[in-house]
Amino acid sequence: MPDTQQSEIRRVPAFVTIALALLTLSVDSTIVATVLHELQHGLDTTINWAGWTITAFAFGFVLMLPISGKLSERIGRRRVFIASIITFTAASLLCGLADSIAALIVLRAVQAAGGAGITPSATGIVVDYFGKGRDRAVSLFGSIFPIGAMIGPIFGGLFVTYWNWRGVFFVNVPIGVLIVWMALRYIPPDPPRERIADQGMDYTGLGYLGACLLAGMLAISFLGEAGLPLASPQILIPAFIAVAAGWLFFRHVHRSSHPFIAPRFIHGPGFGTINLINTLFGGITIGVVALIPLYAANRYGLGALHSGALLVSQGLAAVALSLACTLAIRRTGYRTPLYVGGIVIAVSMVLLALPPAFGLSPFAWLMMTAFLLGVGTGTVNPASRNAGMQLAPQSASTLAALRTLAIQIGTITFISVVTTVLSTSHNPGISQAWIYGGWSLLVLTCLLLIPHVPEHRGSW
Repeated sequence: MPDTQQSEIRRVPAFVTIALALLTLSVDSTIVATVLHELQHGLDTTINWAGWTITAFAFGFVLMLPISGKLSERIGRRRVFIASIITFTAASLLCGLADSIAALIVLRAVQAAGGAGITPSATGIVVDYFGKGRDRAVSLFGSIFPIGAMIGPIFGGLFVTYWNWRGVFFVNVPIGVLIVWMALRYIPPDPPRERIADQGMDYTGLGYLGACLLAGMLAISFLGEAGLPLASPQILIPAFIAVAAGWLFFRHVHRSSHPFIAPRFIHGPGFGTINLINTLFGGITIGVVALIPLYAANRYGLGALHSGALLVSQGLAAVALSLACTLAIRRTGYRTPLYVGGIVIAVSMVLLALPPAFGLSPFAWLMMTAFLLGVGTGTVNPASRNAGMQLAPQSASTLAALRTLAIQIGTITFISVVTTVLSTSHNPGISQAWIYGGWSLLVLTCLLLIPHVPEHRGSW
């Protein structure tokens, strides 16, 4: 990117615009879960159908991620960023106005389709215009998401207490309008190279990938249903479709001259290792964190207030360490924080599985281990976010989409498998402790991947 184009952007207000969009998306990923009970009664539906408002968002988000990444590079980052915010905002308004659970589920999928374009396009904007500071700007993304995850449940509780469940959707409307105005003012128009049509959209590859992801998500979703046998058609049929579509997708991208996603971005040297690390260290660890309140309730009988405080402890540590490692990454490189963060994650998992020690109460013990887990995830975040992107900055939007996709798949798979195990357990708290202990061993094994992470000290 020429320096003349880099100088066209006012970096601070532009980054504030991007950060506000990412924060809104992060808040929305947790806030809806806090109002499911009120939503159920407000729309006169069952808890299972109410839960589909979360599932539909996950489906739409995962399906649209790779598409939005490709579109960002094909038609322009700014265009996709603004279109994503408009779609997300309009869908939020309609979600708040929905008068049936069916309409709300469909609109949540549309809302997710808009939200899926925010991270890839925002990453591309930073890469295009932030020059030598782009590595640090991208690393700061890792401190924004934990903040949103922390304040989402708080906002949800406030809306339910002083308003109603519709407020969690209506609040996105004025914020979305503000973000669009800021984007139009502070983010420059896409350069001419973004507007030039290339070889056309690979609709065949897109169709195979969409079928693979949708069927896989359905199989995983049914896998988490209590009492549903592993060999049931609801699991086996979508699982078979997912495998078949995935095979067709990989065959297609290796044969196509202009594939939807270049094969090297998925499993090529450097990229394959980073994608696997993002799935394991990122996605599954997020799943571990999400289930900590359930663990606290099942094993120690802690209430919702104390369980929520554990997530705040983890989030604060993740934010602090993400910021610290962002500033230090040019000196440490990528491998050192991955080693340190991975070891800290493994240790925190072992402590989480063990009973309280040193005379601490269960709450204090879990608070300490959750904080330690936040230290580990915050240490890993900047390195895992930058290591793959520096290999192909011109494809930053696609790589950001693939990273988020890997994390989402890891998270959803882990949570579905764990909830399936717990649904058949006579002592869910102890079973979950064993899962945490087993995951710590897998994390230590995954440290063997780190020497294959491409190292690059300094900005890229």
